[in-house]
Amino acid sequence: MRVAHLSLTNFRNYTRLEADLPPGPLILVGRNAQGKTSLLEAIYYLAAANSPHATADRQLIHWLAVRNDPRPFLKIVADVRAADESRRVEIRIEVEEAGAAREPRLKKTVLINGLKRRAGELHGAVNVVLFLPQDMSLVEGSPSDRRRYLDNTLCQIDPVYSLALGEYQKILAQRNALLKQLQERNGNGDAELEFWDGELCRHGSTLIAARARALEEIERFASAIHRELTEGAEHLRLAYQPAFDPLDSDSPQLAFGLDVPVTRAGVTADVIAQSLREKLIASRRQEIDRGMTLTGPHRDDLRFLASGIDLGIYGSRGQGRTAVLSLKLGELAWMTDRAGEPPLLLLDEVLAELDPQRRRDLLRRLGGVEQSVMTTTDLGLFEDEFVQAARVWRVNAGTISMNNEQ
Repeated sequence: MRVAHLSLTNFRNYTRLEADLPPGPLILVGRNAQGKTSLLEAIYYLAAANSPHATADRQLIHWLAVRNDPRPFLKIVADVRAADESRRVEIRIEVEEAGAAREPRLKKTVLINGLKRRAGELHGAVNVVLFLPQDMSLVEGSPSDRRRYLDNTLCQIDPVYSLALGEYQKILAQRNALLKQLQERNGNGDAELEFWDGELCRHGSTLIAARARALEEIERFASAIHRELTEGAEHLRLAYQPAFDPLDSDSPQLAFGLDVPVTRAGVTADVIAQSLREKLIASRRQEIDRGMTLTGPHRDDLRFLASGIDLGIYGSRGQGRTAVLSLKLGELAWMTDRAGEPPLLLLDEVLAELDPQRRRDLLRRLGGVEQSVMTTTDLGLFEDEFVQAARVWRVNAGTISMNNEQ
């Protein structure tokens, strides 16, 4: 899969861009804040309908459009070449007029081959694997960072997961609001919570089952890559730690940082839903006292284990980076296996975070990818042989010089 043509209007640094993207490796070179990352961000947005860098879509609209246009908007359009078909994917975000007492609203429109789709229906339109500098701290980061990684990965491949995630987030907000009300009036809430419990379990069990299955599949690829990167010295495991464990919800998966191998991929969503509902009933009084939902996939975690040791607790920074590199390359192989073709690979200043050997390991594995787009401020991080085989574009102040002049 690759993006053959990309069109940007009022997106970040770009008031207007029309670019034919070549197959194979493409290196974007330039100083910081010139538009390199924005181009990657636009491609990623077509896959996920969200940005890895912005907290709100409004931030993506070019500042001149916000200042000068009565109804500012942005538009991203891509012509995508896939194994089965070619398609045009378009996302438009516009600021709608509002009354004097209201804040302007954003309207997001998603089109695939000219037909309107919901953002949750983008799965498979553009598949990407994104490397970011902050990914290198995924091992040491917060559980919410790792949940976000899982959600962004699965939503591209699994349409059922994508829909369940959207529903779960809405239901969780409603249930938490009700629990807060019950806390304030000291109610028992059994009858009021019954409906929301059922909906939370129905969609939450889908998320738990899909996460368990996907992590076991990704681990098979990532562990083999990790053994190669460490020359057989370590064995990587991706340990899923659900906040609600359908196998044993009262026992932690890890004790003193040591691995306790557990597989949950064979547990069905129906079994998980029934067990989760029983857990919610048992903890109802505690949840009302706290005014929040204490159990469910919104509190899940993922741990990286090397030869049984939790890298987030005991691992070195180098071990953590090798584990994340293995995870991302495993994700690339997993997505290729699930989709039947390699996704587009996006690397944002990642080489600067890696030692020379890991740079070579990463670049050596790009040969099987139909298209990769990389950003850098220093072309010297790439080996000469790789640069000669790639296309090099210079990026400066939102304009691109499409040549291979060094």
